[in-house]
Amino acid sequence: MTRQPIFWMFLLAFGALFGSLFGMLGSVLYTFMVFIPWLRGRGQVAGQAVARGVEAIKPLDTRIREAQDRLSESDTLAHRTDLAALQARAGRPEEAQATLHPLLTGIYADDPVVLLTSAELDLARGKPDAAEALLERVDLRTSAATRTRTLTLLAQAQAAQGKTQDADATYREAMTAATTEEPRARYAAFLLGQGRREEAAALLDAMDKTERRATPLYKRQEREWFQMAAGLRRELR
Repeated sequence: MTRQPIFWMFLLAFGALFGSLFGMLGSVLYTFMVFIPWLRGRGQVAGQAVARGVEAIKPLDTRIREAQDRLSESDTLAHRTDLAALQARAGRPEEAQATLHPLLTGIYADDPVVLLTSAELDLARGKPDAAEALLERVDLRTSAATRTRTLTLLAQAQAAQGKTQDADATYREAMTAATTEEPRARYAAFLLGQGRREEAAALLDAMDKTERRATPLYKRQEREWFQMAAGLRRELR
C-alpha cells in the first residue's frame, strides 16, 4: 500500500514483540502519520480525476463561457491559452486568435506555447505567411518537443506558400531527433503531393516497421500519425 520506511517497520515489529502497549502506540502513530495522509492523497487524486471527467462531458459552449469567466476574473497566460484552445476546438479560429493576440505583444510575446498556438491558428485561417513569421521567433533550444512541433508547423506553412524546397528541407530537419511520428507522417503526405511516390512509400514502410515494433503505450500515443500513415499507404496501392 505504501513504501514503509525502516523506522515504521521497526516500531511495529517492536510493538508486536514486547507487548500490547507498544503495539497500540505504534499502530496509533502509524495511523495518524502515514495511513491517514496516504488516504487523503488518494482522495485528492480521485477528486481531480472526477473533476476532469465532469469537465470533459460539459458542452463545449458551456466550457467556453466558463473559461471566459475565469479570464475575466484573472487574466493569466493559462486562462487565456485555455480559452483560445477551446475556441479553436469549436471551429472559431478568429475568436481564438483574438484571445491570444494580447499575449503576442506583452511579456509572453516570445513564449513558445503562445507562438505555436497562434501559428497553428494562422494556418487554420489560411494565413501561412503569418504563421511562418511567428514560428521563426520560436527558440528551438527550448525543448526537443518544441523543436519538433515548430519545425513541423514551419514546413506546413512553407508548403502552403509554394516554398517546396524550403518545406522539404524543414521536414527533414523536423524528423531528426523528433519526439513524435507527426513529421514523418506529414512529410510522407507532402511527398505524395509532389508525386514522389517511391520516397513516400519508403518512409511509410519505415513507419509501419516502427509501429509493429512499438510498445502498446507508444502506439496509443502516436495513433493519429500511424492512422494517417495507413491511409497514405492505401492511396499508394
